Amino acid sequence: MYRLLSAVTAETATIGGRVWGCGRRGAHWRAGLPPLGYGWAGGLGLGLGLALGAKLAGGLRGATPAQLPDTPDPEAQPLAEPPQEPSLALRAPQTPAPSPAKCFARAIDSSRDLLHRIKDEVGAPGIVVGVSVDGKEVWSEGLGFADVENRVPCKPETVMRIASISKSLTMVALAKLWEAGKLDLDVPVQHYVPEFPEKEYEGEKVSVTTRLLISHLSGIRHYEKDMKKVKEEKAYKALKMMKEAMASDPEKELKEKGGKSHEKNDFVKAKTEQDNEAKCRNSKPGKKKNDFEQGELYLKEKFENSIESLRLFKNDPLFFKPGSQFLYSTFGYTLLAAIVERASGCKYLDYMQKIFHDLDMLTTVQEENEPVIYNRARFYVYNKKKRLVNTPYVDNSYKWAGGGFLSTVGDLLKFGNAMLYGYQVGLFKNSNENLLPGYLKPETMVMIWTPVPNTEMSWDKEGKYAMAWGVVEKKQMYGSCRKQRHYASHTGGAVGASSVLLILPEELDTEAIASKVPPRGIIVSIICNMQSVGLNSTALKIALEFDKDRSAW
Repeated sequence: MYRLLSAVTAETATIGGRVWGCGRRGAHWRAGLPPLGYGWAGGLGLGLGLALGAKLAGGLRGATPAQLPDTPDPEAQPLAEPPQEPSLALRAPQTPAPSPAKCFARAIDSSRDLLHRIKDEVGAPGIVVGVSVDGKEVWSEGLGFADVENRVPCKPETVMRIASISKSLTMVALAKLWEAGKLDLDVPVQHYVPEFPEKEYEGEKVSVTTRLLISHLSGIRHYEKDMKKVKEEKAYKALKMMKEAMASDPEKELKEKGGKSHEKNDFVKAKTEQDNEAKCRNSKPGKKKNDFEQGELYLKEKFENSIESLRLFKNDPLFFKPGSQFLYSTFGYTLLAAIVERASGCKYLDYMQKIFHDLDMLTTVQEENEPVIYNRARFYVYNKKKRLVNTPYVDNSYKWAGGGFLSTVGDLLKFGNAMLYGYQVGLFKNSNENLLPGYLKPETMVMIWTPVPNTEMSWDKEGKYAMAWGVVEKKQMYGSCRKQRHYASHTGGAVGASSVLLILPEELDTEAIASKVPPRGIIVSIICNMQSVGLNSTALKIALEFDKDRSAW
């Protein structure tokens, strides 16, 4: 310690057996540095730096400053002059590209703030988000807690129920079988599953096909068993949509403002509509049981396979003639799982695990209570006293295909990119012959993402249901006004969980196709460990935020 202090305070210091000039004041003030006496550690570091500088200046390993000819006073010169800039030849050839986090910093901050707002608004314990841009994951983050009791925070690896996004996964199995010629989408389902009885509607024999099941046009019920309640609810919705359409029609408004010859007819029409609406309101469709008040949603019974699960609904009557109306049905996908088993020749879960392996979705599994699943979250709901409680135990084996899988945001992004790649690769093939084929063929993906007539997209009224995806098409009605982007998405709602996977393809032009490779677009996945949280509009806002930064980048 004494030797170190001496090196700091003396005019010369002895280090390693050599004597070096260490001008305590003058040279250091001239160089804009603090005096050496301000700290022994700084003095030692500076002394070592001077020693190294002397070695470099001398060019000889054993030389000292006093032995060098024409060498300035070492007390002042090395520190008085600023260090020389390295030559251009020694510099890095170019500045490295900015990281995705920097490129999308604004979008990330904006999206994080939005998710915090949603989380606080609904009181969700935890939310996990993932975003991919042009095939690369650029942001994933967890907010809140995956396990409130043990204070386990949400993180990108957190595993949660993805609910009805499972339907989109099942669609891949059906599409692969269809591409291989093992599945006909338009033959009666009894061709594959004779255990499902033939159906009649109002005395007429009708046919349920795989294609109708996929788009919820089969007439098979959802969790609500009361056909009357379902029909009343649908009538109320149809009336409401008709009124909204009439109110927005400029021509109707002009007619209403026109001659008195229309007044009597308008009055009769309005009275009829009011009477019909009153009938619907008296039936209290808005107070009907929602999905989370249906007993079948909380089944605890374990089913060995999809064929066994059919007994829950196979003998129930159809709610309408197949193909005529839309009724979202998770049970319809239970029947689809049975079709996959018969068409593929193996168990549904085994077939799905092969698909997950091919798509590199290594954390996606069916939900079971017994296995240890790392990073699995707990699931929550608010009770009647507005207190957060754990959800009751449920067994989802009766609906693997329609809502029974667990996953992470990262796996959902991989799945979304595989779908987007398959959708776009046909456009890029002419300009880049080296591209690999998509997991599904381009024509298959176009079919899957083509809106189907007579369907609804409950999470976005602008869209239609397609084949296990909701699709909004590109549209702009007026110049310099709202522009509707083309996107595909699916939401999910399960006991103690909500989810969304949204794909916003890039609006490609000739230049983009010539110079880039697929997938091109934004993918957003959000999972939450509380039920009844609408996430589609949030996911769309996040996708558009990243699209802004992507355009600037």
